[in-house]
Parts: sequence; structure tokens; C-alpha cells
Amino acid sequence: MSTAGPWRPGDPLPRPEDIIPHRPPFLLIDEITELVPDERGKGRWCPTGDEPFFAGHFPGYPVVPGVLLIEALAQVGAVAALTSEGRDGDIPFFGGIDKARFRRQVLPGEVIDLEVELVQRTKRAGKGHGRATVGGELACEAGLFFLVVNRSQLPGL
Repeated sequence: MSTAGPWRPGDPLPRPEDIIPHRPPFLLIDEITELVPDERGKGRWCPTGDEPFFAGHFPGYPVVPGVLLIEALAQVGAVAALTSEGRDGDIPFFGGIDKARFRRQVLPGEVIDLEVELVQRTKRAGKGHGRATVGGELACEAGLFFLVVNRSQLPGL
């Protein structure tokens, strides 16, 4: 995570790995395209077809797993939640997923646009609503609940 201080509007958009602790192969989002700290974020994921999960989901007809679409939304939401003052060392954890709906399959090579609005926020928890689209067509949407824990409170870190 970045040690240069919090991201501020007007700065170049941060790389996801500068804000959230996720790393390949589980860092799913390729870029952040819009950001309003503690309010909303937009990002993009461009699965190429070379990712290992495509080999088993499904052989002969590769499709992005729906749970990974939800995780990609959560990662964009985490960037929005962690880019404000006083969040250094915080790690977001899933608290729940509500009303997830999958509207279309996402295939290798398609560009997934991800948008999350944080609708409720406290210092240690929050709720958001995310939408994943491909070419403007809704692929997935869900309510996301998260908890935020500082690394100093985690055993062994």
C-alpha cells in the first residue's frame, strides 16, 4: 500500500495496488477510472482468457465466474473506502452480499466496467451498491457490506 499519504482529488488516479492490499492473482481490477473518496469509485477489469480459472469455468466455453465479478466490485468499493484521510493500514473484509443478480455472461476479452457507490459508511463498516457492465449492458449488480480492520489489530501482522 502507498506510503505517500492519502489520494486527493486532482491527483492522478491511483493504481488499485497502491490503495488495497490485493495482489495477483487475486487483484482483479486493472485500473481505477473515477474516484470520489468515501462516496464512489469506478474501475475496469479486462480478463484476457489466460487467467487460470477459465480452464475450469467452463472447459470449451470459458465464462468469468459470477463470484469474481462480485469480488471485482468489492475491490473497486474498497479503493473508494480507503482513499480518504486516516485509512493507512486499513484492510476491508466482506461482511455480506445482498441481492446479487447476474444478467449476462462475461466472456474472455470483454471489458468489464465496474461502479460502486458507498451508500452508508462508519469508521469500521459500510454498505455499497455495485454494478458491472459490458458495453453498457448490465452483467451483474449487488449490495455489498464490508468491515474495515486496521492491520495493527490482526493477529500475526
